Amino acid sequence: MLSSATIHSSLASFPLFLRHQPLHSSSTLCLCSAVNDHDPLAATPDGDGLQPHPRKHNYKPTSLPQTPLSPEDKVRILELSLVTKRTPQFPGSIFVQSPGDADVASSLPPLNTLFRDRPDHADDVVDEDMLMRAVDIRRNVTTEIFREALMKKGKFGIRYAANLVSSLADFIDYVMIAAAAMKRQPEFSSWSFNLRAKTVIQESEVVPLIRWLKHNSQSYIRIGKLISMTKGNLKSIRLLAEWLNSVGVRGEFLGSVMLRAGDNIFQRSLEELDEIVEYLESKGVRGEWMGYVISRCPGLLCCSMEELRTRVAFYVDMDMNDHDFGTMVFDCPKALGYLTLEEMTQKVNYLKEFGLNNEQVGKLLAFKPELMCCSIEERWKPLVKYLYYLGISRMGMRKILVVKPMVFCIDLESNIVQKVRFFQDLGIQNDAIGKMLVTFPPLLTYSLLKKIRPVVIFLMTRAGVTQTDIAKVIALAPQLLGCSIANKLEVNMKYFLSLGISIRQLGAMIADFPMLLRYNIDVLRPKYQYLRRTMVRPLLDAIEFPRFFSYSLEGRIIPRHKSLVENRINFKLHHMLASTDDEFERKVVAAVDRRIRFESSVKARTISGSLLIMAGEVVPRDSESPDCSIIKTESSCPGTEDSTIQTPHHF
Repeated sequence: MLSSATIHSSLASFPLFLRHQPLHSSSTLCLCSAVNDHDPLAATPDGDGLQPHPRKHNYKPTSLPQTPLSPEDKVRILELSLVTKRTPQFPGSIFVQSPGDADVASSLPPLNTLFRDRPDHADDVVDEDMLMRAVDIRRNVTTEIFREALMKKGKFGIRYAANLVSSLADFIDYVMIAAAAMKRQPEFSSWSFNLRAKTVIQESEVVPLIRWLKHNSQSYIRIGKLISMTKGNLKSIRLLAEWLNSVGVRGEFLGSVMLRAGDNIFQRSLEELDEIVEYLESKGVRGEWMGYVISRCPGLLCCSMEELRTRVAFYVDMDMNDHDFGTMVFDCPKALGYLTLEEMTQKVNYLKEFGLNNEQVGKLLAFKPELMCCSIEERWKPLVKYLYYLGISRMGMRKILVVKPMVFCIDLESNIVQKVRFFQDLGIQNDAIGKMLVTFPPLLTYSLLKKIRPVVIFLMTRAGVTQTDIAKVIALAPQLLGCSIANKLEVNMKYFLSLGISIRQLGAMIADFPMLLRYNIDVLRPKYQYLRRTMVRPLLDAIEFPRFFSYSLEGRIIPRHKSLVENRINFKLHHMLASTDDEFERKVVAAVDRRIRFESSVKARTISGSLLIMAGEVVPRDSESPDCSIIKTESSCPGTEDSTIQTPHHF
C-alpha cells in the first residue's frame, strides 16, 4: 500500500499534465473526487484525524453530483506518480513516447476513459481540438520569440514589432514548422523548441532584412506581404531589390514594384530579367526610362519572352516605329503589359469603326496610349451615345478622337455632362453645343470650376458682354474658354479701353467678333496704327468692323489699301477686306467706272457754265443742230469750223 505522502506528491504534479488537455465538467468533478478520496489530511473514520481549514483560493463550489473513481483508475494515478524520469514537456506539447522514460506507457495520457468521452479501444481517434489548441499555443510561443528578436536584435519599438508580427502570420508558421522539423535531426533532438525557433530566425536573417526594407521607406504591411511571398527564400528579396535599383527603380517604389509584379517574381532569375530589359531597349525604350516603366507596370517582369515579343509585335504591325513605340511605353507602360492580347485587339477594332485605318490607329496610340487603358463598355460606348444625342456625327467624333483623344478617357457623368449642362443653362442649343465640341474638342478637357465658369463671368462682368449675347459669344468662339484671364483676356481688354473704346462698345465688338480678345497685342497694335495714321480712318470704323484686326496687315490690308489709293476710290472696311481677291478686283473696276462717269458729268457741267459766262450770250435755238449739244466739239459737230474748247481725251 502506498503512503499518503507519495500519493500527495503524485497528485501535486498531475495538474501540470492536465493543463493542456481538454477537460469536461464531469472529468473535472471526477478529478476533484479522486483528490478528496486520497487526501491524507481527511478525517479518520474514528473522527480523531486533523481537520484542516477548507481551501478557499480559486475554489469553485459545485452542486453537481461527483462521480467517484474506479479502483483501476486510482491504481493508474498512483503508478503515474511513481515515474522517476519523464520526457520534458512544455506549454502546448503533446505527449510523445520516449525511450528514456522508465515506463514507455507512462508517457501516454492516462485515464482515457476519465477525460475523454469515447469508448474503450478508441485510442486511434485523434482529438482535433486538442491538436489545434496545441498548435495555437506553439504559434503564440513562436510569435513571442520573434517579437523578442525584433526588439533586441532589430532595435525596433514595442508597437512597431507588434504591428509587424501581426502581418507576418505566414512567416510565423514557417518558423514554427521549421523548428519542429529540426527535432528529427540528431544534433537538435535535445534542444528545446524555443532554442530551435531562435536558431531558425537567426539563420533566415529576417531581422536585418526587415531593417533594410524599413530603411527603404517600406511600411510594415508591405514588409509582411513581401516576406510571405518569398515562401522562406528571404534572400531573393534583397537580390531583386538590388537588381531593381540597378535599372533605375527608386527606393520608395521597390516594395510596390515587388508586390505588384506577381507571385512568381521571386522565382525568376536575374538573367531572365536582364533579357527582358535588353529586348525593350532594342525596341526603342531608353535605358534611363526603364526604371520609370517598371515602376508603372511591374507586370512586364513576369512576362515570358514569347509573350513579350507578341505584345511588341501587336504595336509594330500598326506601322509604329521604334521611336513611337519607345515613347508610347514611356507615356503609358500599362498599354504594353497590363492588358491581355484579346482586350488589346478589341479596343483597336473599336477605334477602327470611326473610319481610321491601321496606320492612323498606330499614330493615335503613339500619341495617346492611355486609350488602351479605357474600357469599351464603361467608357467609350456611353460617350458615343451621348455625343449622338448632341447631334455629333461619326465624322465629328472622329475629329474629336484625332484632335483630342483625351476626351475618350475622361469620365462622362462627372465631367462631360456637367459642362454640357452649364452651356445649356447659358442658352446654347444642343446642336450648337455639338458644333462647339467638334470645332474645339479640348473644351471638354477644361475644368468647369477653374477654367470655363471664370471666363464666362469675366466676359459678362468686365468685358461688357450682355447676358443676351453671352450664348452667341461662347457658341461662335469656344476657344475663348481656353484663354488665360490674367495673361490674355484682361490684357486685351485694357488695350482696347486705352484706345478710347467704352466697355459697352467693347462688349458689342466682342459679340460681333468674339475672337477679338484672343489676338496678341503685338499683332493688334500695328494694325491699329496703320488704320489711324496711314489710312486716316476714324476709330468708329474699327468699332463698326472689329473683324479688321483679324486680317493680315502685310498680306491683305496694305495691298488693298494701296489699290484703293491708286484708283482714287474709297471703300468701307467691310467691303475692302471681307472678300476674295477676285471679288475685290471686280469691286475696284466697278468703282473706278462709277468714278469716271461721275467726274465726266461734273466736268461737263463745269465747262457748260464757263462757256455761257465767257460768251455772255445765249445761243438761239434754231441755230442749234439737232445732232449737237450745247458744248460743240469737232468730233461731235461735223461741219463747224471752230471749236470753243478742246475736251480732254478721256472724255
